[in-house]
Amino acid sequence: MAELVFFSGTMDCGKSTLALQMHHNHAARGRDGVLFTRHDRAGTATISSRLGLARRANEVDDGTDFWAEVVHRRTHGRPVDYLIADEAQFYTAAQVDQLARVVDELAVDVFAFGISTDFRARLFPGSARLVELADRVEVLQVRALCWCGQRATHNARTVGGVMVVEGEQVVVGDVAGTAEVAYEVLCRRHHMRRMTAATARAAAPTAQTLLTATTGQPAEV
Repeated sequence: MAELVFFSGTMDCGKSTLALQMHHNHAARGRDGVLFTRHDRAGTATISSRLGLARRANEVDDGTDFWAEVVHRRTHGRPVDYLIADEAQFYTAAQVDQLARVVDELAVDVFAFGISTDFRARLFPGSARLVELADRVEVLQVRALCWCGQRATHNARTVGGVMVVEGEQVVVGDVAGTAEVAYEVLCRRHHMRRMTAATARAAAPTAQTLLTATTGQPAEV
C-alpha cells in the first residue's frame, strides 16, 4: 500500500542526503521515480546535499500540480512508482493535498523531506499540512548541533550578522555566515535568547571578565 511519509528535521540534519539515498535505493530495485524540489541551495532544478551529492530534479512553483504531473506522465507511457519531494516546507498546502491524492488514488509512494518551522519557530504551511496528512512523520536521527554542542532544534536567520525574528517567511540565504542573509541552527534556549555563535563569541570575553572578577567561575551562555 502506498504511503505519504514526511521526513522532518532542522537544517544540517541530512534531509537532502537521505532523499537522494532513498531515490537511489528504489531506482536500484527497478522502481521509477520523479524528483521534485523548491529553492534548493544549489539553485533551480537540483536536489543537493552539503556532502556534495546532487541530482537534477523538477522545480516546484506555486503553479505545480502534482496530480496532473503524475497523470500526464502515465498517460504518455512513463511509469511513476514514487515521488521524492524535497524542500517540501516551501510547497503550498494545496500541493500537499495533491500529494496525498496521488498516494490514495494512484498508489504512488510520496517521500517528502523538509524542515518543520521557520526562523520564527512557526510552522511552514507545507510542513503543517504534511503533519496533518502524512501516514508517518519521521524525525531524522542525524542530530544537527547548536554552537553550544546541544541538539539543534530551531532554525535562525541573521541579517548583517544579527539574528532576526521578523520578516518574510521565505528568504534565500546561506549557512556559511558570509552573506547578508544567513541561517544557523540553534538549540531552543539560544534561539529564544537570540544568541548565535557570533553573538556568543562577542559576549564571552565580557562575561568571562565580569564573572572572574566576582566569583572566579566560568561564565555560562
